[in-house]
Amino acid sequence: MKQFFTGIWAYVWSHPRKIFLLVLASVLVLWIVFGNYGVVARFRMEAENRMLKESKEQEELNIIENTDKIRRAHDPETVEKIAREKYNFSKDDETLFIIEDEK
Repeated sequence: MKQFFTGIWAYVWSHPRKIFLLVLASVLVLWIVFGNYGVVARFRMEAENRMLKESKEQEELNIIENTDKIRRAHDPETVEKIAREKYNFSKDDETLFIIEDEK
Protein backbone atom coordinates (compact mmCIF):
# COMPACT_ATOMS: atom_id res chain seq x y z
CA MET A 1 0.00 0.00 0.00
CA LYS A 2 2.83 2.36 0.86
CA GLN A 3 4.40 1.63 -2.50
CA PHE A 4 1.13 2.61 -4.24
CA PHE A 5 1.05 6.05 -2.56
CA THR A 6 4.73 6.67 -3.17
CA GLY A 7 4.16 5.86 -6.85
CA ILE A 8 1.30 8.36 -7.03
CA TRP A 9 3.32 10.96 -5.15
CA ALA A 10 6.24 10.48 -7.53
CA TYR A 11 3.94 10.89 -10.53
CA VAL A 12 2.51 14.12 -9.05
CA TRP A 13 5.99 15.55 -8.51
CA SER A 14 7.14 14.53 -11.96
CA HIS A 15 4.10 16.07 -13.77
CA PRO A 16 2.96 19.11 -11.70
CA ARG A 17 1.51 21.10 -14.61
CA LYS A 18 -0.59 18.15 -15.80
CA ILE A 19 -1.93 17.49 -12.28
CA PHE A 20 -2.69 21.19 -11.75
CA LEU A 21 -4.67 21.37 -14.99
CA LEU A 22 -6.49 18.13 -14.15
CA VAL A 23 -7.49 19.44 -10.71
CA LEU A 24 -8.49 22.81 -12.17
CA ALA A 25 -10.63 21.15 -14.84
CA SER A 26 -12.26 18.91 -12.21
CA VAL A 27 -13.11 21.90 -10.01
CA LEU A 28 -14.51 23.75 -13.01
CA VAL A 29 -16.73 20.81 -14.01
CA LEU A 30 -17.98 20.40 -10.43
CA TRP A 31 -18.73 24.13 -10.25
CA ILE A 32 -20.64 24.02 -13.55
CA VAL A 33 -22.71 21.04 -12.45
CA PHE A 34 -23.31 21.79 -8.76
CA GLY A 35 -22.78 25.57 -8.44
CA ASN A 36 -25.45 28.11 -7.55
CA TYR A 37 -26.31 28.56 -11.23
CA GLY A 38 -25.22 25.10 -12.35
CA VAL A 39 -27.05 22.37 -14.18
CA VAL A 40 -28.67 20.89 -11.07
CA ALA A 41 -29.93 24.29 -9.91
CA ARG A 42 -31.21 24.97 -13.42
CA PHE A 43 -33.32 21.78 -13.39
CA ARG A 44 -34.75 22.72 -9.98
CA MET A 45 -35.64 26.20 -11.20
CA GLU A 46 -37.30 24.81 -14.34
CA ALA A 47 -39.44 22.43 -12.24
CA GLU A 48 -40.43 25.27 -9.90
CA ASN A 49 -41.25 27.47 -12.90
CA ARG A 50 -43.59 24.79 -14.32
CA MET A 51 -45.37 24.45 -10.95
CA LEU A 52 -45.77 28.22 -10.66
CA LYS A 53 -47.21 28.46 -14.18
CA GLU A 54 -49.76 25.74 -13.39
CA SER A 55 -50.66 27.51 -10.16
CA LYS A 56 -51.03 30.81 -12.04
CA GLU A 57 -53.39 29.23 -14.58
CA GLN A 58 -55.51 27.73 -11.78
CA GLU A 59 -55.71 31.07 -9.98
CA GLU A 60 -56.69 32.85 -13.20
CA LEU A 61 -59.55 30.37 -13.63
CA ASN A 62 -60.61 31.06 -10.02
CA ILE A 63 -60.55 34.81 -10.70
CA ILE A 64 -62.76 34.39 -13.78
CA GLU A 65 -65.18 32.19 -11.82
CA ASN A 66 -65.35 34.64 -8.91
CA THR A 67 -65.82 37.59 -11.26
CA ASP A 68 -68.75 35.77 -12.84
CA LYS A 69 -70.24 35.08 -9.38
CA ILE A 70 -69.91 38.75 -8.45
CA ARG A 71 -71.53 39.81 -11.72
CA ARG A 72 -74.45 37.42 -11.06
CA ALA A 73 -74.78 38.63 -7.47
CA HIS A 74 -76.06 41.99 -8.70
CA ASP A 75 -78.96 40.25 -10.48
CA PRO A 76 -82.17 40.33 -8.33
CA GLU A 77 -83.19 36.85 -9.45
CA THR A 78 -79.88 35.40 -8.25
CA VAL A 79 -80.20 37.16 -4.90
CA GLU A 80 -83.72 35.77 -4.53
CA LYS A 81 -82.57 32.25 -5.42
CA ILE A 82 -79.76 32.34 -2.85
CA ALA A 83 -82.10 33.71 -0.20
CA ARG A 84 -84.58 30.88 -0.86
CA GLU A 85 -81.98 28.10 -0.88
CA LYS A 86 -79.65 29.14 1.92
CA TYR A 87 -81.83 31.14 4.27
CA ASN A 88 -85.27 29.54 3.69
CA PHE A 89 -86.95 32.77 2.62
CA SER A 90 -90.24 32.67 0.78
CA LYS A 91 -92.56 35.05 -1.02
CA ASP A 92 -95.69 36.34 0.74
CA ASP A 93 -98.07 34.06 -1.14
CA GLU A 94 -95.94 30.89 -0.76
CA THR A 95 -95.95 28.18 1.86
CA LEU A 96 -92.50 26.93 2.85
CA PHE A 97 -91.91 23.29 3.70
CA ILE A 98 -88.51 22.37 5.18
CA ILE A 99 -87.54 18.73 4.98
CA GLU A 100 -84.41 17.74 6.91
CA ASP A 101 -82.55 14.47 6.55
CA GLU A 102 -82.05 12.39 9.65
CA LYS A 103 -78.47 11.43 10.24
